[in-house]
Amino acid sequence: MKAVIYARYSPGPQQREESIEGQLRECKEFAKANEITVVGEYIDRALTGRNDNRADFQKMIRDSEKKIFDAVIVWKVDRFGRSREEIAINKVKFRKNGVKVLYAKEHIPDGPEGIILESVLEGMAEYYSANLSQNIKRGMKENALKGKITGGNIALGYKVNDDKTFEVDPDTAPIVIQIFQMYDEGHTITEIITHLNSKGYKTSRGVPFNKNSLRPILTNVKYIGLYKYEGIYMQSTVPEIVDKDLFERVQVKMVKNKKAPARAKAKIEYLLTTKLFCGHCGSNMVGESGSGRNQKYYYYICTKKKREKACDKKTVKKDWIEDLVINETVNRVLQDDIIELIADNVIKIQESDKESSSLKYLQGNLKETDKGIKNIMKAIEQGVISDALTNRLMELEGQKAEIEINIDQEKISNVILTKEQIIFWLEQFKNGDVNDLEYRKRIIDVFVNAVFLQDDKVIITYNYTNGTKTINVSDLTVSPPPKYASSLKAREHILVEISGGS
Repeated sequence: MKAVIYARYSPGPQQREESIEGQLRECKEFAKANEITVVGEYIDRALTGRNDNRADFQKMIRDSEKKIFDAVIVWKVDRFGRSREEIAINKVKFRKNGVKVLYAKEHIPDGPEGIILESVLEGMAEYYSANLSQNIKRGMKENALKGKITGGNIALGYKVNDDKTFEVDPDTAPIVIQIFQMYDEGHTITEIITHLNSKGYKTSRGVPFNKNSLRPILTNVKYIGLYKYEGIYMQSTVPEIVDKDLFERVQVKMVKNKKAPARAKAKIEYLLTTKLFCGHCGSNMVGESGSGRNQKYYYYICTKKKREKACDKKTVKKDWIEDLVINETVNRVLQDDIIELIADNVIKIQESDKESSSLKYLQGNLKETDKGIKNIMKAIEQGVISDALTNRLMELEGQKAEIEINIDQEKISNVILTKEQIIFWLEQFKNGDVNDLEYRKRIIDVFVNAVFLQDDKVIITYNYTNGTKTINVSDLTVSPPPKYASSLKAREHILVEISGGS
């Protein structure tokens, strides 16, 4: 297997640049222990996992389309991202390109319980990130109130003092004034950009101007002596560069010149993609849409029927089958006894896989080193003594001591969840709104393994041992209820419509 390593360094008082090297080293050890060939590295420095504006991360996603590697190795779940939504979206992108995500420090086995274990770890990473973000914001707000820099890029026209407060940069402030004056005189954005670049001027990032870099300058309240942070405007904490009257005239003209944005096309998400299978031929069922009677219709269709016309499985309406699966999952899986069963299963796989690949690799090294020491001691006992042999013995004993320290550190750093933590995490799903899109997605992603759709029955398999439910249409009432009826009635309605769909 070929893999790449992704490492991320987040800024903060407890973070060091060396942490990148530590992540890379442990990911390489993981790869070696699992006989994985590392073919590349992607590194984002001084960035947060709470958003996906990570240059190397985005490049890695694009490169995954080229089929040059089979897996991405990251140190821990929180290096891949600290939002469940972003983690899920990115994993889907990699999965579509045939790429796995592997964690060097958090062993997550294949199989249904492994999916739930990964979800718990992702949730803990998001919780940690949210709390860390709040702590950082508190410190940033205090700095903002004092007129100090709170991070990010320094706006063009300013520089920062030793005490981290702003002062006017005499070299670049005239460029800012010129930008405002030209716009006020009626020059277009394109004309201003052309003029600035012809003069060799650069943005605060040191690159040529473009539309994306010019508009933020024209709306930045710092230039009139205000400092905005978290919706708070602070007067006179930042020195003025632009006259207030000029700034206000520019704002009026920008609003007037602004074109109405194009109406965004609604994105339809088919939540059962990769999990819904045809009960006739076993092929995947995929999302499709169609129009009729001035209305849009969304449904799932068997891929074999769609591409080869070789299956007679009827299509099924999107909302109906998704409602069925979600309601069944909420009603049958989110029960105290099932939650306890899932937690027990996750604990069992943690116990059986307690030793990570890195730990096994280190223990193998320790065994080989001990073997070398014993061989030398045996030779010495037989009267074979030399300086080279003595030096080699000292070298091996030093290696052994270092390996033992690394083993202890590895054991300490291994994340072992308690049963109470897992139950607490799963209990949160009981309080969701079945009509909320994000909740629906999480229910399916975490608990549903596969759905097999036949004409007279639906078989749902869940992510826990023996977690299979078969629902027969013949056992259900045929009268169709309103769209948002109770869970049971909605389930009956869905199955009847599946049976008689086209």
